[in-house]
Amino acid sequence: MKAGTGAASGEFDRRLAQAKPQLAATGLRVAKFIDENRQVVLASSAAALGARIGTSDATVLRTVQSLGFTSLAHLKAAILTSGASSTPADDMRRTLVDIEKSTGKALNGILQAHAEGLAVLQSAKCRAQMTAAVRLLDGAARIVVFGIGPSSALAAYVAMLLSRSGRRSRTISATGSMLADQLLDLRAGDALLILAYGRLYREVKAVFAEAKALGLPSVLITEADDTPLAKLADISVAIPRGRPGRIALHGATLVGLEAFVLSLAAANPDAALASLDNLNRLRRATETQVKSEKTFQGQAGRKRRNPAWTRTSKQARFRKSR
Repeated sequence: MKAGTGAASGEFDRRLAQAKPQLAATGLRVAKFIDENRQVVLASSAAALGARIGTSDATVLRTVQSLGFTSLAHLKAAILTSGASSTPADDMRRTLVDIEKSTGKALNGILQAHAEGLAVLQSAKCRAQMTAAVRLLDGAARIVVFGIGPSSALAAYVAMLLSRSGRRSRTISATGSMLADQLLDLRAGDALLILAYGRLYREVKAVFAEAKALGLPSVLITEADDTPLAKLADISVAIPRGRPGRIALHGATLVGLEAFVLSLAAANPDAALASLDNLNRLRRATETQVKSEKTFQGQAGRKRRNPAWTRTSKQARFRKSR
């Protein structure tokens, strides 16, 4: 499925269309790869792109300049901007058009998009980013996970997994003025794991500002590591959310987050195993309590259905009333 199909509404699409007729064979091959693999481009260096395409990083950079961009970072910014004004409905509309044109089946297209995201996770660059992020988070007394909108569900899930793995954690997921109450709880020893994408919106600005004021380290999960948003974090990990300008898919992000949790558990296995043992103990206690309540309710129900017990109970109430 071609990632660049649909409405050519951004600077990137316009420059690509204008420059293609002037490109030589190798340049066309590079441009075609960039057009069809925009999410990979966002998370890759020139050297990594050259290795994927089968050419040199210098050729990649020359092609980027032939397309009218001053640098790879400029091109990445244009890719992001091309979808920045899209609404979720626009993204869904383009996704459905792509699916119908390419295979007519949603499953194939979605699986392919996830496969491309997993390929980015397996790249040397992303592995290095994740290793650095795990080192940073491992030194924290508590990991605070920030995510709003759809990312809030991922934040809650990751915080639960961290707690089960013996790590103190909490989430920040409020918007507007309610965010202030959650930021009030930040303290020395915290590290932030921030899930944020696209533009630098006010909530994520506030979170980074408070983290900086308190001297707290931060890890950002986002779609590109050379954006204004990414520059605010101590460490950025670029994980694509599907294809730019198409509906957001969180499969690769979820895999990356689960890899974080398991890596942190491996860094302190004794604490992780002790926490899981404690979780099992609490589950057994809860199950025992539920069984006791059900047994009591069952006995009470049988007594109420027993005619002899009913007559005795009525007689006792009659004598008491006299």
